Amino acid sequence: MSIARTLILKISDNTWLREHGTRIGFVRRAVSRFMPGETFDDMLGAARALEASGIASVFTRLGENVRDRAEADAVAAHYLDGIARIRTLGISCEPSIKLTQLGLDIDPALAWTHALALAQAASAAGSYFWVDMEQSPYVDRTLGLVRRLRDEVPQVGVCLQAYLRRTPADLADMQARGIGVRLVKGAYNEPADVAWPQKSDVDAQYAELAYRMISVEGRAAGSRAVFGTHDLTIVEQIRARAAATDVPPAAYEFHMLYGIQREGQLRLSRERAIVRILIAYGDYWFPWYMRRLAERPANVGFVIRSLFSR
Repeated sequence: MSIARTLILKISDNTWLREHGTRIGFVRRAVSRFMPGETFDDMLGAARALEASGIASVFTRLGENVRDRAEADAVAAHYLDGIARIRTLGISCEPSIKLTQLGLDIDPALAWTHALALAQAASAAGSYFWVDMEQSPYVDRTLGLVRRLRDEVPQVGVCLQAYLRRTPADLADMQARGIGVRLVKGAYNEPADVAWPQKSDVDAQYAELAYRMISVEGRAAGSRAVFGTHDLTIVEQIRARAAATDVPPAAYEFHMLYGIQREGQLRLSRERAIVRILIAYGDYWFPWYMRRLAERPANVGFVIRSLFSR
C-alpha cells in the first residue's frame, strides 16, 4: 500500500476530522464536485438531470456505524420516503445502503427488519435494492443478511471488494444464489493478510473476477453483473472480453460516482454501454470523500488543481 493511500485512509478514520472536516472551507469546495449537495432534493435534482441525458442512477445517503436505535429508525424512514418519491416521479434511481446505517452495530435483528422493509419497498417500486460493503469484519454479517433478503426479494444485490483475498469465494456464492454483485476495488485500510496490498494485485483480481461475472456460467442463476470502477483501462478490458466471448452489452453494466470521469460516462452511454451514476448526499461525507481519494491518490493533485481553477 502506498504511503499516500495509507495516510489518506488514516485521516478518514480520525474522529476529530470526521466531526470537523466538513466545516473546512477548501474541503467543502473540493467535495462539491463529487456530490450535488447534502439533501435528498439535491440528489433528486442530479438524478433527474442524468435521466434527461439518458443515464440512470443509484442513490445513497452517506453515513455508517449508527449507534442509536432512533437514528437507525430515522435512516430507514428516510429511505422509505425516498423510494416512494422516486417511484412517483417514475425515474430509474436505485437505493444503496450500508447495514450499519440500519442498526447492525446495535442489533442485527433491527438491521434485518429495516433492510427487509426497504428491499420490499424497492421491489414494489420495480427497483433493485443494493447493500454496500463495509470493512472486512462486517463481510460475513453483511453477506448472511443479503442471503436472507434474496430468499424474500428477488432483486437484491451486494457490493464485493476485489482487494479482499476472500472475494473469489464470496463471488461464487453470490452468483450461485442469483444475487447481484457490484464489484469495486475496495477503499478501507485493511491488513495485508486480509487484502492485497499492491495495486497491481488488486487490478489483476478485479479483472479475473470481472471475467467470471460476465461469463455464461457466472450469469446462469441471474446474478446481475455490475462494475463499480472509474478505471477506464479496466472498463475497456471488460468490454473487449465481452465482445470476444459474444456477451451482449445489455448483460453487464458500469456504476460510476457522480462527478468522476464525466466525459467517460457520457462516452460509454453514447456507445450503448449500460451506465448508472451513484449519487451520494448527506452531511456525513468527510470519511466517504477521503476514501474516494484513497482509491486513487493521484486524485489529490486533481482536487488541488480544481480548487485553483474556479
